[in-house]
Amino acid sequence: MYSSVYIIAIAGPSCAGKTELGKGLAHELRCSVLLLDSYYRVLSALMPAERARVNFDVPVALDHELVIEQVRALSRGETVERPLYDFATHTRVPRGESFAANEFLIIEGLFALYWPELRELAGTKVFVDAPDDVCLRRRQLRDVAERGRTVESVITQFKQTVQPMAALHVRPTSKYADLILSGDQPLSRPVDAVLRHVRRNSAAQIML
Repeated sequence: MYSSVYIIAIAGPSCAGKTELGKGLAHELRCSVLLLDSYYRVLSALMPAERARVNFDVPVALDHELVIEQVRALSRGETVERPLYDFATHTRVPRGESFAANEFLIIEGLFALYWPELRELAGTKVFVDAPDDVCLRRRQLRDVAERGRTVESVITQFKQTVQPMAALHVRPTSKYADLILSGDQPLSRPVDAVLRHVRRNSAAQIML
């Protein structure tokens, strides 16, 4: 158990490159990544057709109360039971999984810099961006392969909610970032930039 955890928060539009950056940093720091996508609110009360029409690109779609509660616990070195979300059915898996942090913890998601209570827990705040055409192409590949969607549904959702909600809710949070990085460049560059910031600001005793 670690009594003090250094948190790196990574925000940005859908498929801008947050996940790859998180994985790259997790490899270098030998730490875990907490995905905010796991915290979407349960929609089991809605019919399947209604669930598909829900706007998932607004802050209220996430159970941010649980996010903040669990990240606070993780920052104190505690273990939590994080939820697991099934994107094919838009519901949570009945049982979550045990999750703990070591000296470092990466939080990754659209709204990682949205709530003040979450921002204040992060020692390094990162915003990753990429052109909309790049984000759409990546989202098509991901959602068809991993989330059971059709290409047409992905394009429609992107145009109707993903793109406009990114402009309205996600990209404005870049003003809170310590680093604004391009997700459309070799991964080594943003990874190195974040590690340099962590070196300057982390009190953890670890070889980077």
